[in-house]
Order: sequence, then structure tokens, then C-alpha cells
Amino acid sequence: MADKSRPPVPPFTRETAVEKVRSAEDAWNTRDPRSVSRAYTADSRWRNRTEFATGRDEIVALLTRKWNTELDYRLIKELWAHDGSRIAVRFAYEHRDDAGNWYRSLGNENWEFDEHGLMHTRHASINTLPIAESERAFRWPPGRRPDDHPGLSDLGF
Repeated sequence: MADKSRPPVPPFTRETAVEKVRSAEDAWNTRDPRSVSRAYTADSRWRNRTEFATGRDEIVALLTRKWNTELDYRLIKELWAHDGSRIAVRFAYEHRDDAGNWYRSLGNENWEFDEHGLMHTRHASINTLPIAESERAFRWPPGRRPDDHPGLSDLGF
């Protein structure tokens, strides 16, 4: 059954926008496409790099493909701006491919939410660069980033 509400809901304050961003980060770090998709409206529209998705089924398919190739994925999101029902986020994530090559992706997302706090629009612009294993900055165990782990600004990203 689809989620009908996903607090916090708009209009966002700085505090509720930060909460929304951390909630999204935590969900994505589970690498569970079905669970992640429940934060979006049934007809949500995405632009993710050069790929477009509409609706939860396409979001699940996109995320499944993503996490089947982006192994040992770790993500940090940070609030950039908010206004009413919109939030702008910057993020970085690290992953490796099946040959053991490491990458860091950096990007920005623009989000818009419905009155129930479900995201109905997501635009993501992302750049990826190869890194050496020794350059990795996201080394916590799989799952949620520990509360005491530095954020993007603290890491200088």
C-alpha cells in the first residue's frame, strides 16, 4: 500500500527542510528501491542525469539498475535552500564498480512536494569522477550515516 503522508509536510521551515533532507539520505542509504519509492507520489516525475522516470514502478526500476552497478554506495545530502513546497539539495556519494574501481558523484537536486509531503518532482544533475580507494571519505558501515560523521561542508565538498 502506498504511503499517503510523509511528514514533514510543506510549507517547510529550515528545521523541517533539514529533517526532510536527512530522511531522504537515510532512505537512499538503505539501497532498497521499493522503500525509497514510497517517499514519492504515484505519478512522480524524475530527471536523473540523462534518464527520465515517471511513477513509482519506473523509479524502482531506475534505482534497481543503479544499485546493481553502484556497489558499496554511501550518500550524504545537505540542504541548499528551501521555499514553500520546494527544497534544493546538494549531495555527494561514493561507490565502486564490480572491478573494484571507486567513484565519487557530486550533484544538485531540486525537489517539489505535494501537501502530504510526498515528492512529486525531482531534477538531479550529477557529475562522477574516478577516485582512488585511499581518497574515499565515506567509510561508515552500510546503512544510515552515523550522526557524528562529518557532512559535506565539514568535508570540504
